[in-house]
Amino acid sequence: MDEAVKEFYIWAPRLMDMGINLLVALLILGIGWWVSSLLGNWVRRAATRSPKIDPTIVPMFSTTVMWAVRIFTVIAVLARFGVQTASLIAVLGAAGLAVGLALQGTLQNIAAGIMLLILRPIRAGEYIALSSGADGTVEEVGLFLTRLVQGDGIHMTLPNSTVWNATITNYSRNKTRRLDIPVPVRYGDDLDAVVAKLQQIVDARPDALKDPAPQVKVFDYKENGVTVNVRVWAESSKYWELRWSLYQEIRRSLEEAGFQAPIPLREIQNPKTGAAAT
Repeated sequence: MDEAVKEFYIWAPRLMDMGINLLVALLILGIGWWVSSLLGNWVRRAATRSPKIDPTIVPMFSTTVMWAVRIFTVIAVLARFGVQTASLIAVLGAAGLAVGLALQGTLQNIAAGIMLLILRPIRAGEYIALSSGADGTVEEVGLFLTRLVQGDGIHMTLPNSTVWNATITNYSRNKTRRLDIPVPVRYGDDLDAVVAKLQQIVDARPDALKDPAPQVKVFDYKENGVTVNVRVWAESSKYWELRWSLYQEIRRSLEEAGFQAPIPLREIQNPKTGAAAT
């Protein structure tokens, strides 16, 4: 019994110190995790409010700040238990090198994400199309993934390396876009009257820019008619609305003026009589 009491008195201070260290470590870990989330959210809000900061880099920047604080918190917790952090960092560096060699594809995504944020061929809110066939509005460029929202509302997630290695067509970077509408005209119709009618239509559109001025020119000759090209410039945000309304208005106005759409004609000859029919 006396030996048990002696053992208790020997281990009691150690257990007390261990308990205090454990309690302090948990406290440091909890506070560090809370501070990291607080700083990450603060950085996100501050960067979002600033007009000088590109919204594309906000998610990656806030995530980097948050995890940097968490890594320092874990190191502080380990140091509380007497772990030599210098040797631990060396071990983690070696382990990181081994993991990096095993995860080359993931590292490529990180490198591609950094290049996308530095060179900024795409930004949040821009509509893009990739040579791989994907298209949509950029929602976020993260550390590993790029998120797009397609026109039909479908959410698409792509690895950064896929975006970086593709040819990117950015439809929103410029403030204006050019619209070309081919209008077929039958042979025999008054071509000058059609051109004048089309010019009148585009000149009356308030959403068609006056500089550069709209152009209506004969573009091509087809087997069933003449192609007149209607070329107008519009603000990027109004491009599709102008396109849809012009297609409808041009066809309706030409029909009301008596100009019908050309119909393909074929001449068939009877080998017996030599007569031709269309």
